[in-house]
Amino acid sequence: MLGWKTRASWRAGSLATFLVVIGAACGTSVQESTEYRGVLLEPGGRPEFRLADVNGEPYSFRKETEDQLALLFFGYTHCPDICPVHMAGIAAVLRDLPWAVRDRIRVVFVSTDPERDTPERLQEWLGGFDPSFIGLRGEMDEVNRIQAELGLPTTVRTEDPADGGAAYEVGHAAQVLVFGADGVRLAYPFGTRQADWKRDLPLLVSRLPPVDGEGEAGARRPAPNPNRGCSPKPA
Repeated sequence: MLGWKTRASWRAGSLATFLVVIGAACGTSVQESTEYRGVLLEPGGRPEFRLADVNGEPYSFRKETEDQLALLFFGYTHCPDICPVHMAGIAAVLRDLPWAVRDRIRVVFVSTDPERDTPERLQEWLGGFDPSFIGLRGEMDEVNRIQAELGLPTTVRTEDPADGGAAYEVGHAAQVLVFGADGVRLAYPFGTRQADWKRDLPLLVSRLPPVDGEGEAGARRPAPNPNRGCSPKPA
């Protein structure tokens, strides 16, 4: 089950193994970057998909993240390890970044367990990390289609026959996909350190096109967050 999340799979894997796995999963060339701490994937456009946000409104990934640095992750709120570790690490780094930098970053979390990840649950769970994080959900067939188009393994649900399937785990890809300017795409595996995020995120943001002609940083107030109905305040 290469590319799927398990409790220990990505903890034990080396970078070399990750390169082989993500390359096989994505069906594209990868390379260990000397410029970024993430793994460079073959350049390409952002995926075009539309799912419902926690308010039930359609969210178009390509349109809503245009001219932003987009971090895309597929996971579930009952995940025992990888999902909360990824979200907590990214949230901690965002809190330490200058406002002009974090204003250009969108973190999008797509549920791979819509049965338990109700809009209320998704909003509360993501809000515990950062109220700006965007939660999306849809039918599993559609979510699996999106993952397949991105070259990711589709979701696998593992049930315990002893309890009649009441409790289950969800297998999913463990990497965060990042979409930057000029078709730059990177993958950040489980185990990515906060120091790596802290180095790469400002660099990737610096290469985004300015927004509304507001200077080199292109800083602007963020669009209203569909998870909360309001935008986070500057530090």
